[in-house]
Amino acid sequence: MVTTTSKTIVISGYYGFKNSGDEAVLKSILTALEQEGQAAGVNINPVVLSIDPEWTEAMYGVKSVHRMRLGEVRQAIKESDGLISGGGSLLQDATSPKTIPYYLGILKIAQWLGKPTFIYAQGVGPVNRKLFHPMIRSVFRKCSYISVRDTQSGELLQTMGISADAIQVVPDPVMGLPLPDDKQEHSHGVLDEAALKDTQGERRIAADEGQAAPLEADPSASGAGASAGQIDQGDGHLPTIGISVRRWHPELKELQSIADGLKELAASRKVHLRFLPFHKPDDLEASRYIAELIGDVRSNGSEISYYVEEQQPQDMLREVSRCDVVLGMRLHSLIYAANRRVPLLGISYDPKIDHFLKRLGCEPVGSSEALDPDRLKSEIAKLLDGGQAWVTEHEAPIAELKREAALPARRIVEYLRHRG
Repeated sequence: MVTTTSKTIVISGYYGFKNSGDEAVLKSILTALEQEGQAAGVNINPVVLSIDPEWTEAMYGVKSVHRMRLGEVRQAIKESDGLISGGGSLLQDATSPKTIPYYLGILKIAQWLGKPTFIYAQGVGPVNRKLFHPMIRSVFRKCSYISVRDTQSGELLQTMGISADAIQVVPDPVMGLPLPDDKQEHSHGVLDEAALKDTQGERRIAADEGQAAPLEADPSASGAGASAGQIDQGDGHLPTIGISVRRWHPELKELQSIADGLKELAASRKVHLRFLPFHKPDDLEASRYIAELIGDVRSNGSEISYYVEEQQPQDMLREVSRCDVVLGMRLHSLIYAANRRVPLLGISYDPKIDHFLKRLGCEPVGSSEALDPDRLKSEIAKLLDGGQAWVTEHEAPIAELKREAALPARRIVEYLRHRG
């Protein structure tokens, strides 16, 4: 379809902080808007509010404005055709009491300027401070479109006075994020033989270039100097477990339990423990802590490495696609795994983990408060031995989530096209 009209949309979210999950959300929204715009004959011109506009412009090839320079933000919104707020967990007060007022304030500026406002696949809550409820209700009732990424977020909005009919439940946008060069798919949870050889070859090349080994000057990491994707002489493939962790419990109980479970696993079979830090430096520090507790695994033919070469969100998505199993605390590590049909285990530290796993028909393997190392070991082993069965069992909900991921972009583009 020939493009017949052009629309500028401002996008507000937790962008420019280089958090892999949030950047993947932005990339997913931009991709969906472009695709839906092309299908509808609308040229979408995004303007992203970012803490680092120069980096965001260079990374995504879009215009960007500093999110804390409210004069520039107001001007960008004034010159636009509307504002998107989302996705991610923007409206929550668990991390800071300043988060909700900021994102509501950006929405309010747009509404004062007479611009349509759209809530894009947000995860709402927890909202522990009741004074925020009427504020959210006031702003959301003036929004032209509201979508949330799980039913629990929708139910929370309803308790604040938002009509159920005004809320669309959709998947997290990252479920629809493609790889830039999507040549290989997990057809049944495992790569076909040719793709497996290609992937292992890429890993060996990366290892030869020094990319896949743990960070230098880190002798405490037991795989120091080992290459990622090492070939096991027994079966031709060293199973790779992608591990996404973060600090949460004050006493690091969950990290200690994870280390105990992985140590037992590595002692019982040859595995590659591949740490995937989504938020640096915090997640990398948590990963190192676990590696130190595990100790040396090389004597048994196992290895430990870190993925630290990520330049843009789809790099991490590709890295996850190369894993045989993903063990994740970060929500987007689990979403990435589901996106690429990689068997996954989630550790719950926040209700958003439980909500996503429930949509897949899964349960957490444990939580930050209670995680049994023996169960963790056995569940990982079960997925390593039965990855194809896991994917077959969960294919239907995964396919549905992928199909629905573009719904918010479609609705927004349609609104803008009919607005004239």
